[in-house]
Amino acid sequence: MMQAYRTENSYRSAARLSPAELRAAMASGEILQATALAFDTRRQLRFELGGVKAVMPFAQCADGAEAGTVRDIAVLTRVGRPTCFVIEGLDTDEDGAPCYRLSRAEAQRLCKAEYLDTLSPGDILPCTVTHIEPFGAFCDVGCGISALLPIDCMSVSRISSPADRVSVGQQILCAIKNRDAQGRFVLTIRELLGTWAENAARFTVGETVVGIVRSVEEYGTFVEIAPNLAGLAESCSGLAPGQAVSVYIKNILPEKMKIKLVIVNHALSQPHRFELRYFITEGHLDRWVYSTPECPKRIETDFAVAACNPG
Repeated sequence: MMQAYRTENSYRSAARLSPAELRAAMASGEILQATALAFDTRRQLRFELGGVKAVMPFAQCADGAEAGTVRDIAVLTRVGRPTCFVIEGLDTDEDGAPCYRLSRAEAQRLCKAEYLDTLSPGDILPCTVTHIEPFGAFCDVGCGISALLPIDCMSVSRISSPADRVSVGQQILCAIKNRDAQGRFVLTIRELLGTWAENAARFTVGETVVGIVRSVEEYGTFVEIAPNLAGLAESCSGLAPGQAVSVYIKNILPEKMKIKLVIVNHALSQPHRFELRYFITEGHLDRWVYSTPECPKRIETDFAVAACNPG
């Protein structure tokens, strides 16, 4: 039976398994995890499994390490963090003590071959945000394998930073947008966060709600009231992107995909970030249309085209 592939820090912990359980996992090729205790001068990660020493040579620390495409920094930052692996053997060290030989690279190769390489653009998968850059968030899509979630794929609403939408360690759902020139996944989340109509249905004219300023223009201020929904308020001095405000919903116009807002209070003392609300949580998307049927402006994603034109 093919094992389920998950993001790192989601596997069974090897630290407290008995010798018999560890041998069984070694025989079956089960992916386990344990906290890396050190990256030593021999360029190997050290672990302890059930009181027995375990090592992961540098070439086995990540798929590509043996070929020289993985830098030391990508390995030494595993120290103190749960790291997944398969147990490749039980040897003895220079003192004659037992020592498990581990491979994260093999776990990643299995994950790619049996899971990730079976997916295509439009497929939805769970991810974990591992770090954030100005241009996007890197996510673990399985066994520590990284994929990019670009900032422009995080919402239809404009945001200034990926940190406006996600945080390191957060578990999220994404869809595969395409693959880059190196064959790595490029992710998107905005198609899972609802269409204009789905988001607008949560609001009523006459309500006052919390919003986040996303851009300040000469003709007005765009304020996000949900991760995939923003409205326009009249200009107001002293506003900056990222600022939390309260807004009165003056009008909702589906035929123009517009929401007219009035800023009520622009001195909210606490910062605010919307929780992600998923309208789609599993399966596959061929096409996603954000726009309302009556609006001439079309905002859509065609995953089938991406599937036919990889890279």
